[in-house]
Amino acid sequence: MTEPSKVIHVRNVGHEISENDLLQLFQPFGVITKLVMLRAKNQALIQMQDVPSAVSALQFFANVQPSIRGRNVYVQFSSHQELTTADQNAQGRGDEQPNRILLVTIHHMLYPITVEVLHQVFFPHGFVEKIVTFQKSAGFQALIQYQSRQCAVSARTALQGRNIYDGCCQLDIQFSNLDELQVNYNNERSRDFTNPNLPSEPKGRSSQPGYGDAGGMYGVQASGARPVALPQMANAAAVAAAFGGGLPPGISGTNDRCTVLVSNLNPDQIDEDKLFNLFSIYGNIVRIKLLRNKPDHALVQMGDGFQAELAVHFLKGAMLFGKRLEVNFSKHPNITQGADTHEYANSNLNRFNRNAAKNYRYCCSPTKIIHISSLSQEVTEEEIVNLLEEHMPIVNTKLFEMNGKRQALIMFDTEEQATEALVCKHATSLGGSIIRISFSQLQTI
Repeated sequence: MTEPSKVIHVRNVGHEISENDLLQLFQPFGVITKLVMLRAKNQALIQMQDVPSAVSALQFFANVQPSIRGRNVYVQFSSHQELTTADQNAQGRGDEQPNRILLVTIHHMLYPITVEVLHQVFFPHGFVEKIVTFQKSAGFQALIQYQSRQCAVSARTALQGRNIYDGCCQLDIQFSNLDELQVNYNNERSRDFTNPNLPSEPKGRSSQPGYGDAGGMYGVQASGARPVALPQMANAAAVAAAFGGGLPPGISGTNDRCTVLVSNLNPDQIDEDKLFNLFSIYGNIVRIKLLRNKPDHALVQMGDGFQAELAVHFLKGAMLFGKRLEVNFSKHPNITQGADTHEYANSNLNRFNRNAAKNYRYCCSPTKIIHISSLSQEVTEEEIVNLLEEHMPIVNTKLFEMNGKRQALIMFDTEEQATEALVCKHATSLGGSIIRISFSQLQTI
């Protein structure tokens, strides 16, 4: 038996198991200070804050078989007393030499992955020179060439084992032994970011036959729909994931105007924060300005043109505080900063900084049912009702748990009442937690 250590060695860690899964398994026993995924060996190393925490975990799992996503994992003390930088950089790839070109395999691929999606994932770690994607027996793969080896090492350390989207499209990253990628065409399967003048691929030809069969590539296209040219924006990956490449009916995806003019507001009831609560359902908010010379008008600047289009499409004609809203694109490209503007660009209440694909999926016009999340485990149905029925009678409620998190559905008589509840109570404190409110697309509870 290996002597007790604050480092725990985990075996049988399949590709479907993420870092977050392991964190959830061991966090009940204490603070986790380091986590190393040894993907090539289907193993992981977890370093707890102290030895007693690791001992507690192993004593518990001596009587209870730990299982993640239906797979049994096996735990024991590591021969390491502490994880070093060398251990963390090794990532279990044996004699593999760091290289500026990464070979990426994507497991559990439920959504289309294109060059644009990969570039969005990898460019935060350094300048990406070239990307080539292809289909092989191992699945969908890509070669990513960075400007420097240091950038590639940084990207691999940060991204190995992560999911591109919630619960799927897991990245398995190795160093390639290639010296230079050869890219002949700039299209959805290959791209040379140092040479934007390359032609797109001629029809019927495989762009990179030397790397694999690119013919089986997934197109960013909904079943039975025409291919969609996604809008020019930083969150194209999230949009592709949410809508499968096909945009909702009535959404063009080509709008590039970010600022929206809202009119016919109720000036006695509305303020910037209430407008933020409503419009943040459809995208991140940069800033909001109430027009002092027209008290029933306001300007809302969204994160990009696509988010602005969603807001105009879903909120035009919505009822709020007894008024039917007019929502249109503004002639102003943005709102100038000033004493009468409210800044939200850095607000942690913006919904699309995390889980953007999930949030796009839930975009809809106001409904009679609101969904409340981020509830504390101790909150009661009565406390929720007391918070929300202040201004509007509630028809029905449902308190439930999903993935260990407490959530609620609240049904009102009208869409207007639900909208008022959302704009007044989103991001308020209840039972020590800041609650989050969205519209539910359910017809009844």
